[in-house]
Amino acid sequence: MTMSVRAAAAALLGISAAAPLWAPIAAAQAYTGREEAHDVRRVGFHDLAARTAYQPTIKRQGNRWIAYVGSHGGRMVNPLTARMEENGTSILDVTDPRSPKLLFHIPGEKGREVPGRETGGAQMTRVCSGSELPKADKKKTYLLRTFGDSREEIWDVTVPEKPAMLAQFGQFRSTHKNEWECKSGIAYIPGSHDAYRASRVTHVYDLSDPAKPVFIRAFGLPDQLKDAKGYNPGQIHGPISAWPVKERVYFGYGTNARGVAQIVDREKLLKGPAEPSAANLLAPQVARIDLPEFMGAHTTFPLLGVEVPDFKASEKKLRDFLVIVNENTVTVCNEPRQMAFFVDITDEKRPFGVANYDVLEASGDFCGRGGRFGAHASHENRTPIYYKRLMFFSWFNAGVRVVDVRNPYRPKEVGYYIPARTDKTDLRCADEEKKTGCVPVIQINNMEVDDRGYIYAVDRANSGLFVLELTGEARAIASLPK
Repeated sequence: MTMSVRAAAAALLGISAAAPLWAPIAAAQAYTGREEAHDVRRVGFHDLAARTAYQPTIKRQGNRWIAYVGSHGGRMVNPLTARMEENGTSILDVTDPRSPKLLFHIPGEKGREVPGRETGGAQMTRVCSGSELPKADKKKTYLLRTFGDSREEIWDVTVPEKPAMLAQFGQFRSTHKNEWECKSGIAYIPGSHDAYRASRVTHVYDLSDPAKPVFIRAFGLPDQLKDAKGYNPGQIHGPISAWPVKERVYFGYGTNARGVAQIVDREKLLKGPAEPSAANLLAPQVARIDLPEFMGAHTTFPLLGVEVPDFKASEKKLRDFLVIVNENTVTVCNEPRQMAFFVDITDEKRPFGVANYDVLEASGDFCGRGGRFGAHASHENRTPIYYKRLMFFSWFNAGVRVVDVRNPYRPKEVGYYIPARTDKTDLRCADEEKKTGCVPVIQINNMEVDDRGYIYAVDRANSGLFVLELTGEARAIASLPK
């Protein structure tokens, strides 16, 4: 029997004949792994001991700037102790952004085999100073982090080189992206709950005294309750609070499918009954935005009080927007494209989509590079340096994207940065189950900005932490010094 061209190519590449051949072929031929940038440059770097990194949080502590980086599950050697440790929270001094220094690593939970998802590590980080929290020691600084899928932890990180456990709380089977209001102490914590059929809902806690966590209520969508029937929206990914600027919390459900974005009255949420009935869950809801079944709502970032260019006061010049970012979770473009959507929420009860931002695949043959291509998240620090001017999006193998949002009806890319892969960059496979069509490829996971204007991007594929700064037109938009 004569072998078809497709079957021959599949055999040569070691992939299924049913798989899309163009992806690994293009990855082998086109992707060089070199740095690519426009109006963004790398200032500093740290390899994070080749841990698979997720969420960075940057906090000023006295005269120092400290980065707390969460990790996915896995095990690597801690260079400070020469011991093998479960991936957890890396604490780095980034006061000099050109030379980040690892100060300490707090191990996370040991991972376990669960088909279809990651476990272990300590993915999420939030940090508040005691001077902000209502009932805390004013001289201290506190880290809130997930411990794998099992629980939440609060650490005293006043001396970042010597973190000390302060409290543990929650008993979960799944956790994810926390939100912590430093000025009130209220925390919104995704986690499993037996009253719901969703794998995660939001647990609201009062952490104003970090040593004494107080549970307030669990909150989800009515159709996520255990006895609900029919369509089941995606699980909570993470909320973002607009308080104290506005008494609103914006929830994002789902990642790449069954997405929902929800606008919630914060006061009603905190003061409402704890019982998870359909009526009690609906009471604080201001609006619900159901996305198509093939889209998620990974990040819901509020852009409030934007003065839209070209509008006159009579045209309601001042507008509110919600930026909804989906997440691609499958390699080599084998799922619907996820991107960022801009929704006008000026009339909160009647939100409507007005624009989107996407990276053109053909601009870099990104589907052919291997790994994931598509949106993941936006930065969340609403520093005046960038707020209502620029947004930063992580785009996996397309790196960090810089977008001019001064007119959210017409977002415009003004910069990007794709790091060069390193000798520690991990493989990503066209077929993850069979481990075929595998290439080392950058996978920028999350990023954050600090109040100096530096951008911090971390890599899911073990390449490390990249500290960036803007140049050219992008820097001028932020009015940063040249």
